[in-house]
Amino acid sequence: MFPLRDSLPRYGVPWVVWALILVNTLAFLWLSDLPPQAQQWVLYHLALVPARYVDPAWALAHGLGPGNPLPFFTNMFLHGGWFHLIGNMWTLWIFGPALEDRMGSWRFLVFYLLCGLFASLTHFYFNATSIVPALGASGAIAGVIGGYALLFPHARIILLVPILFIPYFFELPAILFAGIWYFLQLLQGTTSLFAPRMGGGVAWWAHVGGFVAGIGLVRLFVVGRQRTWYPDEGVYGFLPDGRRGPKSQ
Repeated sequence: MFPLRDSLPRYGVPWVVWALILVNTLAFLWLSDLPPQAQQWVLYHLALVPARYVDPAWALAHGLGPGNPLPFFTNMFLHGGWFHLIGNMWTLWIFGPALEDRMGSWRFLVFYLLCGLFASLTHFYFNATSIVPALGASGAIAGVIGGYALLFPHARIILLVPILFIPYFFELPAILFAGIWYFLQLLQGTTSLFAPRMGGGVAWWAHVGGFVAGIGLVRLFVVGRQRTWYPDEGVYGFLPDGRRGPKSQ
């Protein structure tokens, strides 16, 4: 399922969402422009390699500081390819602006980073001996998806589902889309514990951890922030939870 758009209006400029897309893109272009040996150095020093924290001898033998916590943050700004980058940034663009609008830019930034950190910690917990660098913004974005679904459960998500090379378009409530998405991540993550080769090199547990963090934290970041009713809300169906229809419904 590939999300194409949602039904919620976008009012202010989502400065943080744009900034995150820009930073991730620049980091990817910078990494892509490095020679292979330098790329390898960056991946092992700035992506998350869980084994460096549980096996100090291995870490020191490979020039990694076992006490350096920076990769738990920096890994969420690195990507392994164009498809990886575009998929993550597109999903952030679909779900991020509505949250930034309701939280405010600075609160949204802190929320995003905390979701990414919790995603990194979850991946570390379930893959403590892994020497494979984990990278990508998908854990933080999973938190954005979880927070979006909790705040706007009735928002409509337009999805593209290719079946035998034929594109099909579906519309689902955000809460149903997020529930299906989360179930698939949990299923893949559980499968990877028993059959690591079937994990496909994807940090499934980072997605699970980020999603859970988003659900747990989102209301803390909207509490105390005055909610603005916009002129078209309740007229064209943009109630705070994403429902369609007038305010009386």
